[in-house]
Amino acid sequence: MATVSTPPPTRVAMLSFHTSPLAALGGSKAGGMNIYVRRIAERLAAAGALVDVFTRRDDPNAAEIVELAPGARLVRVSAGPPDQLDVADLFLGLDRFVEGVEAFLRAEGGAYDLVHSHYWLSVAAGKRLAANWDVPHLAMFHTLGEVKLRARASEHEPAMRLEAERELVHSVDRIVVATEHERQLLRQLFRVDRERVAVIPPGVDLQQFQPRDRAEARRELGLPEDGRVLLAVGRIEPLKGFDILVRALADMTEGEGVTLIILGGDERAATEFARLTAIAEEVGVSSRLLFPGATPHDRVATYYNAADVAVVPSFYESFGLVALEAMASGLPVVASRVGGLTSTIADGRTGYLISWRCPEPFAEKLDLLLSNDALRAALGSSAVKSVARYDWAMVAASLLDLYEEVLSQRAGDSDEDSGESRPGDRSVVTTEGTG
Repeated sequence: MATVSTPPPTRVAMLSFHTSPLAALGGSKAGGMNIYVRRIAERLAAAGALVDVFTRRDDPNAAEIVELAPGARLVRVSAGPPDQLDVADLFLGLDRFVEGVEAFLRAEGGAYDLVHSHYWLSVAAGKRLAANWDVPHLAMFHTLGEVKLRARASEHEPAMRLEAERELVHSVDRIVVATEHERQLLRQLFRVDRERVAVIPPGVDLQQFQPRDRAEARRELGLPEDGRVLLAVGRIEPLKGFDILVRALADMTEGEGVTLIILGGDERAATEFARLTAIAEEVGVSSRLLFPGATPHDRVATYYNAADVAVVPSFYESFGLVALEAMASGLPVVASRVGGLTSTIADGRTGYLISWRCPEPFAEKLDLLLSNDALRAALGSSAVKSVARYDWAMVAASLLDLYEEVLSQRAGDSDEDSGESRPGDRSVVTTEGTG
């Protein structure tokens, strides 16, 4: 009798060229994108896809292949010196990266069904690989240079990035964004058709990030069990607006006994560390400011559990994964009213959105929350409920639907070109036992 066989698993070449999803968070190139790439690779594999995440080797002693989860691997490709490089040197290493990915595929055998690139450098590499393999190319830029320039007047982005992004947004089959706001920006800045942009919000690991005992978390971190703790998480760079937060700490009427933890940063952030430290000394709060540095992701959850309030004073965030993790941990969030944060935080219900880039309104809302335990608990409880819809498995399911859409469209276009007719769903019909 006729049976329908299960289609082969979708094989995905995922590119994270400039940073590894295993990098410690808060480093110069490690943030929300690293979390996204790792978690989505794991969940896509759990849903039945086969995923290879290619990244540039930046450590000569690291293994070439690491299993992230059954069906998902991290593959380190040699492309230039195995060290931390600046953007210009990374850009020069794209040729070797592309060659390395292709050499890996030749050695392994088989083929990929599509390329999914993250950040503009990966998209540049992915454009060439997808063309060489004749497969669809999807991209998630995470941030855009033009948007960062508009968010903060003193921000600097290399001309090569700005030029590349203007071209690359039109070269891919689909662009994945986290919010409708990002889709509108692509339309306004680059005239990208809405139909070519898919809005798929990121997820959060609700097992890893959830409310837990605050006193226990503080003991684990060596923090005093009494007093109040404010937490900010991210790369230590001017765009994150941590200087606003340091000054806000000094402006708080409830500031005595409050510790501010700014989690993130590595040796490449030395200049910004020095600037923030100087500001803290200038306004008299240096004794209440802690910089634990770049931190493994599983350890970040303990910091959320130790805190009373999370603060995201960024000049721009495409989505704001830190805010999502904090909310899942039961914290109200005080954040800038920018980018994706306006979609993540419900003003007055799960936290507060601040429209001004100055310390005083941040200090006002932080004073309000720290002086009112009932309000803080109510907003934290609402925050936990609000993030239940952000599940990585749902994100993976949405991406798999998008993959199927672009693969079917590519198959349909190919059929039109050849004059042949093929099933668009890639299922295979066989006959067995009909003898």
